[in-house]
Amino acid sequence: MRIWIKNPLAIFADNSRGGVVVEDSLIVECIASGSQPEKPCDHIEDASEHVVLPGFINTHHHFYQTLTRAYGPALNKELFAWLKTLYPIWARLTPEFLEVATQLALAELLLSGCTTASDHHYLFPRGLEEAIDVQFQVANEMGVRVTLTRGSMDLSVKDGGLPPESTVQDADVILSDCERVIDLYHDGNAGSHCQIGLAPCSPFSVTEEVMRGSAILAQKNNVRLHTHLAETQDENEFCQREFRCRPLDYLEDMGWISDQVWLAHGIHFNDSEIERLGRAGMSITHCPGSNMLLASGICRAAELEDAGVNVGIGVDGSASNDASNMFQEVRMALQIQRLLYGAARIKHTDVIRWATEGSARCLGREDIGEIRVGKQADLAMFKLDELRFSGAGDPLAALVLCGAHRADRVMVGGQWRVIDGEILNLDINEVMNNHQQAAKLLTLIWTSFDFDYFVLGEQAPSTSFNRPVETS
Repeated sequence: MRIWIKNPLAIFADNSRGGVVVEDSLIVECIASGSQPEKPCDHIEDASEHVVLPGFINTHHHFYQTLTRAYGPALNKELFAWLKTLYPIWARLTPEFLEVATQLALAELLLSGCTTASDHHYLFPRGLEEAIDVQFQVANEMGVRVTLTRGSMDLSVKDGGLPPESTVQDADVILSDCERVIDLYHDGNAGSHCQIGLAPCSPFSVTEEVMRGSAILAQKNNVRLHTHLAETQDENEFCQREFRCRPLDYLEDMGWISDQVWLAHGIHFNDSEIERLGRAGMSITHCPGSNMLLASGICRAAELEDAGVNVGIGVDGSASNDASNMFQEVRMALQIQRLLYGAARIKHTDVIRWATEGSARCLGREDIGEIRVGKQADLAMFKLDELRFSGAGDPLAALVLCGAHRADRVMVGGQWRVIDGEILNLDINEVMNNHQQAAKLLTLIWTSFDFDYFVLGEQAPSTSFNRPVETS
């Protein structure tokens, strides 16, 4: 079926004011203003009231954290203290909790114009050993592209790390499961709906065995590597104290300096480190919302890009950002980068490009992230029909400056997933009800038992979300 998305109000693509033609899963024509498609189309979609963008690509997230948004005891804390507060709660995750958290996160992302999402799941308490399988199933049902990174931790509190003992795994278990999920779910072909990456959580939560082993497996299987790095000064101090070097030096010792690697945050690099990242062709995910909320610092995105580093955008976890909205993240990226570099250097088109083409490069994908012939037909269409847009001049700039937050239509691989602001074949009220019950139950479980119960790694109580949860 050929669809002509005709005469958009604005479009983030060159020489395409007449719109684009989609056939099957691909963009097959970009139409100049006043021109017609080369071949007849089966359907014409009038886009005269829409601004058309490539689907956003979220390159760093923790879906499970939607269950602990604005959690009282974790408020007003910086990263390490925040993690110590929340780890005991997250230690009680079950497949049921993760399923509803993933569904809600993907729904929120999709409605914000996001068509591809990368999740970093690194918690595997007893009973949740097949977390990646749960996430794959939900993403497959919702029709969203994903890069699921098999995260890992093998340093618990007793080993000098931060997480409870019940959340970590032995190195051999981690590396074995990494191979399992690659074999089951990784599709490296163009148009893939699921790819796998390997993602030890951070230098302060894994051993050298896991870091080196993950790098070897990634090279062997041609998958990408991901981790948190240079997020806070505390991390820098930890690496210098424990490893006698800075985080990037440690990464190099572990065999991670490669164009197959993308890093979350990348805030506290010095000038020479930025040059090293660029020479290696590495990528950085800028997470402005989380960085501001946890007061971690500001990513030097423009300087990274000037040095040859690929820059993408990620929403990070919904407990450090408290939202999973990609357009909100794009707007915050513009604001915080202008605060660092000035208004003239960072344009609205820069942050849109980071969230699309730049993010695609972070994930090593050449088939998405642009509106161009031969690319996958992943499109997000926005209307300017809310009070916030009244009086706006430039439609494309208005989306960013005035704060767009919900797409009117979203297409993934030529298939509509959102029409008139609603996700097709998904009861969003049921999703929210299940999610809210799960969030209450998760925190209720934590407050009902002693901490020792959790760190011993006991099996979590069974969970069910088909009835109201009492909170008294």
